[in-house]
This record gives sequence, C-alpha cells and structure tokens, in this order.
Amino acid sequence: MFKPPFILSIAGGGSTYTPGIVKSLMVRLQDFPLAEIRLYDIDAARQDTIAPVVEKVIRDHSQDIKFTVTSDPEVAFSGAHFVFAQMRVGQYKMRELDEKIPLRHGVVGQETCGPGGLAYGLRTILPMVELIDLVDRYAHEKAWIVNYSNPAAIVAEGVRRLRPNARVLNICDMPVAAMRNMGAILGVDRHKLEVDYFGLNHFGWFTRVLVDGEDKLPELRRHIAKYGLLTEDAAKTDPQHSDPSWVKTWRNIKPIMDNFPEYLPNPYLQYYLMPNQIVEHQNPDYTRANEVMNGREKKLFAAAEEYKRTGILSDAFHVGVHGEFIVDVARSLAFNLRQRHLVMVENRGAIVNLPYDAVVEVPAYITSEGPEPVRVGQVPLFHQTLLQQQLASEQLLVEATIEGNYEKALQAFTLNRTVPTMEHAKAILDEMIEANRDYWPALQKAWQDGEAIKK
Repeated sequence: MFKPPFILSIAGGGSTYTPGIVKSLMVRLQDFPLAEIRLYDIDAARQDTIAPVVEKVIRDHSQDIKFTVTSDPEVAFSGAHFVFAQMRVGQYKMRELDEKIPLRHGVVGQETCGPGGLAYGLRTILPMVELIDLVDRYAHEKAWIVNYSNPAAIVAEGVRRLRPNARVLNICDMPVAAMRNMGAILGVDRHKLEVDYFGLNHFGWFTRVLVDGEDKLPELRRHIAKYGLLTEDAAKTDPQHSDPSWVKTWRNIKPIMDNFPEYLPNPYLQYYLMPNQIVEHQNPDYTRANEVMNGREKKLFAAAEEYKRTGILSDAFHVGVHGEFIVDVARSLAFNLRQRHLVMVENRGAIVNLPYDAVVEVPAYITSEGPEPVRVGQVPLFHQTLLQQQLASEQLLVEATIEGNYEKALQAFTLNRTVPTMEHAKAILDEMIEANRDYWPALQKAWQDGEAIKK
C-alpha cells in the first residue's frame, strides 16, 4: 500500500456536495493527510464556479496542499491514490425528468427508486466504467475508487459485471444518515452504534442497534410509533435532511413499522411499500429535483458568486454524514483499520438465501484490500422475496444496458414494485427513451409482430 500524504481526485468536482466533502477532509487532515486535491469534471464551467469555494475551504486549513482543477483525465488521475466518484450524468435537468415522467403516469417519481432510478442507472453504468478505465490507466496501481454515484445498487451491479477486478468500493450515506437519526433519538453519537443490517442499496432493514452491547431497537420501536425516525423536534436531527420532503420521509418509517414492526426499514422502502400514498403527496409540477435546484444548488452558487465578488464566503454548504462517511471509509482503506461500515459488496454467501453473485448492502470490515463482509445468514421469506424481486429488476436493467435490449429494459420496469402494470411500464419506458436519447445506449427490440428481428 502507499504511504501518506495522499493524492486525492474528486470525479464530479462541480457537485454542490464537493465543498462539504473537502471540509470533512480538512478537519480530519491529521487522520488522513493529503498532498494534493484534484477536482475533475466534464462540465468545466460548473466546476470553475465551485472551485474557488473549495480552494477557500482548503486554505482555511492548509497552505501546503496542492489544489488542481481540470477537465483532463490524465491531469486528474495521474498517480492518484484515491478517487472519490460522485457523478450525476445528465445533471439536475435529467433528474427532473426522471421524477416527472413517472408522475405523469401516476407512478412514484424519485431519482434512485422506481422508473426514475432505472433511467438514472441506464445513464450512469457506462460512464462509470469509462471512469474506472481512466483511473486504471493513469492512477497508482493500488488506487481505490470510493463511489458515491447513484443509483448505487445498479451502478455497483454494472461494475461487477463489466469490470469485476476494479478496486471500487460502493457506498451510500443513507444507512449512516439513519444511524445519525437513531443516535439523536437515543442521545448518543452515531459512532457509538453498532448495527446489523441486510438488503440491497436503498432497500434494506436494520435488525439490531447496539449501544455498549445493549440492543436499543425495542426503544427505537416505541419512539418510531410516535414520531417516526426523527426526534420529537425534527429540526434537532440534521439540517441537510430538514427539507419538508425529508421530514415526511423519516416520518413514513412509522406506518411501515406499524405493519411490519420486526425490523427498522431503510427510509426509501416507503416508495416500494406505500407508493400510492407517495404519489398522492407528490406535486407533479414541483418535485424533489426542483426543491434541490431552488434550495441547495441556488444557495451554493449564489454564495460562490458573492465570494468571487467580495471575498466573503457565507455558510452556504453543510458538512454532514455524507462527507464524514466517505472520509471514514477512505481512512480504513488507507490504513487497514478494519473499521465496520455498511457498504455494498458481492454477496458470496453473506445472505445465504440470496444469489451468490448479488450485490448486497451489509456490514463489512474495511481493509486495505477491500471489504470483508459480515455473514448475515438467512433472511425471512417476506424480506427475501422483496429483495429477489428488486434484485431481478436491477439485474435486468444492467443486462438491458450492456446488451442494448429493449425487452429486458421493459422487464426491469415491469418488475419494479413501484410500477403497477405492464402498460404503465411500457408507457414510461417509451417516454424516457425519447427524453434520454443523448444519454442512454440504444435499446433495440428483438421481436416485432411475433417475429424475431434479424440483426
């Protein structure tokens, strides 16, 4: 393994999350020393707007770290030890369509779940593979890619199939955000919690929540029965997730656990287990994408312009579990700390009654050679069946992407629990094909009027 200080590249440097991630790195410099931070983005204009804010964050803590901003992959990745990937293919204009097209058909509109997540996956798998190839070509031979790019489950499955030997660790901060809320409810820091969890990304359950060896899940059940997975005063949890839509999401854990109280669900299960209620409360003309564009995006870009004009940087970005978690994971990879984190791994028997090659999300010990998953054992039939259906939808979507196969894409949409009928699936898919012509691989039909189409 390489020795510190490290060269770190952030792919998707123009993201509004970048300043928060860099601030998380700066306050942990003693734990994770850095020689250089490089921002890389194919949208140079967006990155150039964010970059001065990032540099200000760096210089508030260090004058020695080299800072590089580039759209040249060779400059970005040459000799890099770590790459943090947070790409959003199509940016927020495509997220908006991911959410609004399904809603026009009375189906959940969400960026990582349902048809929106499948559409996002079709856009992201091949660009992620391109990024892996660039890192493989230019970076240190032992470099790690820590991937935050959504939809994480689909991206991880695509990478597993297309680049099985890549040094990529796929992570998501949603379980960690849930742990932050649990800690707030229990009156302890989330780092004091040790959790057992099984599932797929954005589709799983906490089965134990230990504090000093004592399972606090019974206490959490009683609290959730009143307030959902939030403190009684929702503002006391985390400002990053204090928007009305997020408050509603955390509150919706209550009706799920009212019906299925054994385990504590990932909040995204609301989209699969109560889709009608979700659609009923979604505004088809103003979705979460609009909320983000008019909130976090607008605020940070305005702060960047103000800083450029006045030299004063307002508190426009938030340092939360998103940035903290990626630093925790990178440290464990760098120094072989064997810290226990919830990450995505190839199953290989961790969940006995799911396919051996499935990409699952479970606790794992993070070593310098990658994650060592904790064996979960067998999961109950209800949860197994839900997981197998979701897994099939995601795997078919990956196959459709690789093969350019229309029928498999339609099967993926039809199998998704948020989609009520085959007719809904086809109408949404066909509309999304038109919307994604600049981003999706071409999807060819294999059959027409009962006849196989010759290629």
